[in-house]
Amino acid sequence: MKKVLVLGAGMVSRPLVRYLLDQPNYHVKMASRTVSKAEKIIDSHERGEAVALNVLDDSTLEQLISESDVTVSLLPYNYHVKVAKLCIKHKKHLVTTSYVSDEMQKLNDQAKEVGILLLNESGLDPGIDHMSAMRIIHDVEMKGGKVVSFRSTTGALPSYEANNNPFGYKFSWAPRGVLLASKNPSKWLENGEEISIPGEQLFENYILQDVPGVGTFENYPNRNSVPYKEIYGLKDAKTVYRGTFRMTGWCETMRKIVALGWLSDEPVDGFSGKTYGDLTRHLIGVSSDENLLKATAIYLGLEPYSAVIKRLEWLGLFSDELLPEKNYNPLDYLNIITLKKMLLGEGERDMIVMYHEIIVEYPSSKEYVTSTLVDYGIPHGDSSIARTVTLPAAIAVKMILEGIINITGIHIPVIPEIYDPILDELEGMGIKFNEETEVL
Repeated sequence: MKKVLVLGAGMVSRPLVRYLLDQPNYHVKMASRTVSKAEKIIDSHERGEAVALNVLDDSTLEQLISESDVTVSLLPYNYHVKVAKLCIKHKKHLVTTSYVSDEMQKLNDQAKEVGILLLNESGLDPGIDHMSAMRIIHDVEMKGGKVVSFRSTTGALPSYEANNNPFGYKFSWAPRGVLLASKNPSKWLENGEEISIPGEQLFENYILQDVPGVGTFENYPNRNSVPYKEIYGLKDAKTVYRGTFRMTGWCETMRKIVALGWLSDEPVDGFSGKTYGDLTRHLIGVSSDENLLKATAIYLGLEPYSAVIKRLEWLGLFSDELLPEKNYNPLDYLNIITLKKMLLGEGERDMIVMYHEIIVEYPSSKEYVTSTLVDYGIPHGDSSIARTVTLPAAIAVKMILEGIINITGIHIPVIPEIYDPILDELEGMGIKFNEETEVL
């Protein structure tokens, strides 16, 4: 019996666990702080087990890892290195869906020494984006071409019929990560020039982009794209860009939320209020006898009737709603209210849009290649974000356990022996790209 340990029972974990339980001779142990969540996903399966785990309990975590063949960490990214070190100690493979941090990369030699694979970035973005892009890039190279421009953008969005709030966004997983990503600086290559944007200006640097047959979205830069010139082997590319899609109106609204200080993860000095409106009032420094909505509009340089102000009012940032007692900074308070107001509802579908744009030069021609993935959640079933984030990781786990992947050290899925089987199996599940080529 092959043994898989899954750490975390969050909103995206179910497809991975159910996929692994569908494999013959796999035992899946799911460890979560809230064991009832894991029990619901295991659903009394004879080869499934739910156990309670506080990730700060080092001895229990180590014991669980030592008893597994492969560990899948769906914990917050800041715990992955801790888990990876225990996997190295006990010579157990690890799969995550998160970016490789500098600290994780430093474990490469140790992982190779003990003969294990630490496979990261095996989700959607990062994950399917790498795999689908590399399949095109490698195909171009085999045909004697060279990629001179590479642009890749992904959005996790509500489907159009579920897009019924003024933010044009709904959370199908915990919102804190999305909110934190709103503070990330970004960097990319554009026509040979390296462009760098500080985090506080992220939402000032978006474009409107039409994805044929899908819709028009805001596209803003995603983290640091520059390393992908080397990671993807794009030695001839003058443009290397990775972005994020959102519905129109998102970027300006989030820019103003940043300007108000609502994304700060530090306690607010001198604040003694009790409501969301009290905190907004404190952040902009206006007295209790002033109209908060109008004062906020003035502070942000907006008209009181502007769409941004209407969105902030709808969210409750001017309201008398009480702040949660156990959260002590604006980001945590915002996390609570966005999850309350913007959660993907029961029976609603989410939508994944991934769009690659690649310009290729051949000795006698030039082509514009697009590759588009549009995937929808299953009403009353798994969300698209859950399926596309965790099914690639689940397939990777199977490939490791079956000996299909034999490499060791730190890796991401950019080599054919990893991405080809995963993409092929995903296609059989309906997670499929539509590729088109236009001669320039």
